Amino acid sequence: MSRPDMLARFTGAERAVHHATAVLMLVCLGTAACLYVPDLATLVGRRSLLRTVHVWCGFALPVPMLAGWLSRAFREDVRRLNRFGPRDREWLRRADRRAVAGGRGVVPVGKFNAGQKLNAAFVAGAILVMLGTGAVMSFPDPWPVGWRTGATFVHDWLTLAVLAAVVGHLWYALRDPGALGGMWHGRVGPEWAARHHAGWLDELVKAPDPRQERSVKTANPDSAEP
Repeated sequence: MSRPDMLARFTGAERAVHHATAVLMLVCLGTAACLYVPDLATLVGRRSLLRTVHVWCGFALPVPMLAGWLSRAFREDVRRLNRFGPRDREWLRRADRRAVAGGRGVVPVGKFNAGQKLNAAFVAGAILVMLGTGAVMSFPDPWPVGWRTGATFVHDWLTLAVLAAVVGHLWYALRDPGALGGMWHGRVGPEWAARHHAGWLDELVKAPDPRQERSVKTANPDSAEP
């Protein structure tokens, strides 16, 4: 990763938040499967330990994001994820949203496309709901029976929705080595950026990082001054 033409996409703090959240989420899903699927429960055993791990990891899910708030880059990316503009709506409408023409995406997507923004919103909301319903299930005494029943229902079905979102997220990530590498080591090639996030590349052209100016102009030759 010493190539001079690589673009910085995610800082170490951002990647740490992503990785820690991913590990906690996968542990929660894995322990939930062992607790709710009879065959897995019999195979693994140690139900009490699995439940303890599940509960502690569930309550820890918001911690990486709260810690990430100390990072300016993380806060800026959260603001990006919260903004939904005309290009995002166009990206959702178009069947050829991932098409490339002349080395650039036909829709000049920003740092995050609309699908990534929707996924981030869903995951953040799901974590809060799972945290609330999990608290009711873990400490049932103060709550009436109706609340406990409703919390269990919502928690169980939302777990299936989260599982589907995680599987879809992994599927797209594994099909795109550039995106996977960007989240793993924090840098992407300018060609990948032009194809998948041309709008973000244009932002770098307008206010380039001195360390990235060379690679940005390489990916956007028309942006170079005469």
